[in-house]
Amino acid sequence: MSIPKSQAEYQSIYNTSITNPEKFWGEVAEGFTWRKKWGNVLEWDFNKPEVKWFIGGKLNITENCIDRHLPTRANQTAILWEPNDPKEHFRKITYQELHDEVCKVGNMLKAHGIKKGDRVCIYMPMVPETAFAILGCARIGAVH
Repeated sequence: MSIPKSQAEYQSIYNTSITNPEKFWGEVAEGFTWRKKWGNVLEWDFNKPEVKWFIGGKLNITENCIDRHLPTRANQTAILWEPNDPKEHFRKITYQELHDEVCKVGNMLKAHGIKKGDRVCIYMPMVPETAFAILGCARIGAVH
């Protein structure tokens, strides 16, 4: 799904999202890389209440944030960090560097026994390493 180029196109897309959410979100989801594609986009029962999305589908969001960009954008900037202190220099982190750092964090967490479903508390300032930690947790399935 592309970005709407006019108000009329936006309104049409919005109307589809309201009147046919399965179609709308199915089209949005086609833009992601899936390890296993879903069977049904949406199942819901408001009597319980229960809503399930992308039943049977599996993905790793870090693969969508990072890995899928490596073949064509590995040396392009993924994160541009500007510090609060004007005396400090800004940093550019490429997709390849981001991938490497996220994998290091994920492997470090696994080496310390952290596994899918475990909770990890991240208390860090707004620096690129915070993004590495967050994505490292997501990569191995740890909740942060």
